[in-house]
Amino acid sequence: MPIDSFETDGVAARLHAKALVWDCHGCMPLRTDDTYLPQLLRYKKAGVSIIHINVGAANIGLEQQFRIASFMHWWLQRRPDKYALVEQVEDIPRAIDQGKLAVAFNIEGASAIGTQLSLVSSFYDLGVRWMSLAYNRANNVGGGCHGNDPGLSDFGRDLLDEMARVGMIACCSHTGYRTSMDAFEHNDTPVILSHSNARALTDHPRNIPDELIKACAKNGGVIGINGVGLFLGGNDRMVERLIHHVDHMVQLVGPEHVGLGLDFCFDGLDLDEILDEFADSFPDGHGYAPGIRFIEPERMPEITAGLVRLGYPENAILGILGENFYRIAKRVWKSPSTQAQRGPETKSWRERPIPTKHA
Repeated sequence: MPIDSFETDGVAARLHAKALVWDCHGCMPLRTDDTYLPQLLRYKKAGVSIIHINVGAANIGLEQQFRIASFMHWWLQRRPDKYALVEQVEDIPRAIDQGKLAVAFNIEGASAIGTQLSLVSSFYDLGVRWMSLAYNRANNVGGGCHGNDPGLSDFGRDLLDEMARVGMIACCSHTGYRTSMDAFEHNDTPVILSHSNARALTDHPRNIPDELIKACAKNGGVIGINGVGLFLGGNDRMVERLIHHVDHMVQLVGPEHVGLGLDFCFDGLDLDEILDEFADSFPDGHGYAPGIRFIEPERMPEITAGLVRLGYPENAILGILGENFYRIAKRVWKSPSTQAQRGPETKSWRERPIPTKHA
């Protein structure tokens, strides 16, 4: 018998309240001011446990990336009552128990690394926990999803090895097909696609074909579905469209390889300026234009309700909401030398009291 909407909402509310909810990518303006940073609390209010925010992209030089990462690191550390800057995987359940939002950083495209592998550990120390290989266009690591894709370079292989040594997760969102395939084949540790949708449903070069989805799963990775209307297939019924992309991948490779990376952009005007200033990275004919819409963090509970309506078992929904990315982090991230000084992990998020209705 189908679950009626009232019962579905109740089940979803209880499930969302006890879940570890992991959003693998959010976009703050890449500058050293805190105009938008207080809005991170929108994630906490929506029941998100951990959010990755970007501190760099291919169009931002090395010095500016370090300035941005250092500023955000400093800003978060000055607010320990609200945020927990993630250093090791145990910080996530600890943040949940303490009622804080866990925050980690990411970099889109490895261009700023140049050929200096030692920079990987420097960014890791600042809180960067995943980095994508390319951002739309080719660099010295490999190809982007637009234009030439020569495959993973020799330096790209060295970079992947260094990332694995340090504990930084490699990501192939925005990366070319051939380069991504090479990365999946090269890595012994899981490679993710932090915020990529199914090309079989929406034919856009930024989306990924089924062959890449299968290769990511075979590598042990996870694909985070994004909430960008352009890549979902439209700006209407966006949560419904996102659930459709989730289900496509679940049917293809199983729920244990699917997650969420909404890619919400906090400053639309800033994005419009980037699209204009760096037009080569956003070629004509692919919908890169002012007014791109995103699923907001506040709609995360609607996503949980959509997964419940699909009839997935509870463990599958909990995996998609966050435990799948948590599994990757437990395998790849390396703990800092100060781990022994941080004290034991407190109780798991699964042991928290579960409210019977929305607060």
